[in-house]
Amino acid sequence: MRAVQVTEFGPPSGLTVAEVPDPEPGPGEVVVEVAAAGVNFPDILVVEGTYQNLPERPFSPGKEAAGTVVAVGEGVERLTVGQRVLTLVEYGAFTERLLVPEELVVEIPDAISFEEAAAFGLVYSTAHFGLVRRARLRAGEWVLVTGAGGGVGSAGVQLAKALGARVIALARDEERAELARAQGADVALISDVTTLRDDLLRVTDGHGVDVTLEMVGGDVFSQIVRATAWEGRVVIVGFAAGTQNPIKPGHLLVKNIAVLGLQSSDYRDRTPALMRSTMEEMLQLYVEGRLTIPVDAVFPLSKTGDALQAVKDGGIKGKLVIVPERS
Repeated sequence: MRAVQVTEFGPPSGLTVAEVPDPEPGPGEVVVEVAAAGVNFPDILVVEGTYQNLPERPFSPGKEAAGTVVAVGEGVERLTVGQRVLTLVEYGAFTERLLVPEELVVEIPDAISFEEAAAFGLVYSTAHFGLVRRARLRAGEWVLVTGAGGGVGSAGVQLAKALGARVIALARDEERAELARAQGADVALISDVTTLRDDLLRVTDGHGVDVTLEMVGGDVFSQIVRATAWEGRVVIVGFAAGTQNPIKPGHLLVKNIAVLGLQSSDYRDRTPALMRSTMEEMLQLYVEGRLTIPVDAVFPLSKTGDALQAVKDGGIKGKLVIVPERS
């Protein structure tokens, strides 16, 4: 079979596609014939060698895939050959066939395409664990989602709205702001960082933001903390700006603010049953028409490097998907 390979850490342009042996399932494992794989910002960090978890080389990157079960190992009872599934993994999804533990696999309804399913898992699980598990979001609260228009940003806007929140989307340009409005945002801001605190207080009538799903970092993060409401919660997902500003404890103390970290893959590894039930809950919301999956573009497996570079360049709305070329 063919698989994308990282032989040396470096830019996405250095990725190659190689012939590798077909996987064989061991006890408790299944093989999924990959129909589509989602592209995520952490994939870039893995390829470049700057991510916190790096496998031994050579390896195939990619953290989520959708496809069909084609083989099952001894002891596998929940899944059977022919089922349509999605899976979240630490790496390995950019391939034609993926070996994965049964506990990391979720069945998908017929109403969702493989491309949509491949773009669904990581961003929606991240948004759900951030809003529900970490921030304990309550209906009616003001939620700010930074990085609106991106994968997790789009998921966060829609999920917060589906959970009854009043949603503010912070976007980099009008195109992404319009996408956020279409996804249900009550307010879409294109704010200069120097006025962000005042803008957030203005749109919340001075109340401030109750919950933030924060993916930018830098000065944006500093301004958000200042605009957070009493007993507000800021969930840190990432640092797209490339900088991590220090937190002033006084800002947290005077309004009882909680700043929370989120490493969503920990739930996959530590509590796989919780991850599966969370995914099933959100897939049901999709079937009910309360969530959508914006797939911006589809790339062939041989152009995986181009897809990762496009995400790194920041011109993407929603998600990119990799599709293996088969004759």
